[in-house]
Amino acid sequence: MLREDIDGVALYRFEGLNRAEGVVHAVLTRIGGVSQGPYATLNLGHTVGDDLAAVEENHRRALRTLGLKPRQVVSPYQVHGARVGVVGRAHRGTVQPATDALVTAVPAVPLLMRFADCAPILLFDPVRRVVGMAHAGWRGVVAGTVEATIRTMMERLGCDPVSLWAGIGPTIGPCCYAVGPEIAAAVQAACPPGADVVRSADRQAYLDLPAAVEAQLRAAGVEQIEDAGLCTACHVDEFFSHRAEHGRTGRFGVVMELLE
Repeated sequence: MLREDIDGVALYRFEGLNRAEGVVHAVLTRIGGVSQGPYATLNLGHTVGDDLAAVEENHRRALRTLGLKPRQVVSPYQVHGARVGVVGRAHRGTVQPATDALVTAVPAVPLLMRFADCAPILLFDPVRRVVGMAHAGWRGVVAGTVEATIRTMMERLGCDPVSLWAGIGPTIGPCCYAVGPEIAAAVQAACPPGADVVRSADRQAYLDLPAAVEAQLRAAGVEQIEDAGLCTACHVDEFFSHRAEHGRTGRFGVVMELLE
């Protein structure tokens, strides 16, 4: 990934998507905001216990680096499910309830989602001019968030999975994601047969969440996949990690928008 610093706000961009025309995106970090303590500093999560005035200022700073204002973006209230929202200009400035993926074919409708270990999944169809974003932890993998998002893009917006570019953003890696046998079995069952998504060490199972997401993307017909290769739990200097920080932490944002 390509790292940038814009007016003190650190962010990353996917190399493949950065070269694409007519789309802008940014994987924000925890650097560049005003929040204090465990939420330092660019926390975009409203429901994690942070001072709400600080969270609003963080939104202003983060979005300003992309030439945006908070009232322009569409975001979801994420619940680890598989509901996909198809949004347009009428949805700008709203929060979509109980939603874990957003897709749009309308320019100037920025999508904003928040993360702290779960996988950010960015999708772009350069043929149909469609963007999508999904949020998937182990529950999302089991719920079928990836398949639901791509199916919605196909059925509602005419996309062909072969044309899609997909990016898997910073997420907790197999180095840090110890899980119980029930979770390991559920994720394995939700992935194509033979997918290498669970590793074992010292009688402990470790989930490879990026590999599970990639396996589901490929099963859905997506061939162009770029993995950030950044573990949030290993890099709490730049990203919030729910697991590494024992549940008391913030949320970093990911933004994606079709340009007019």
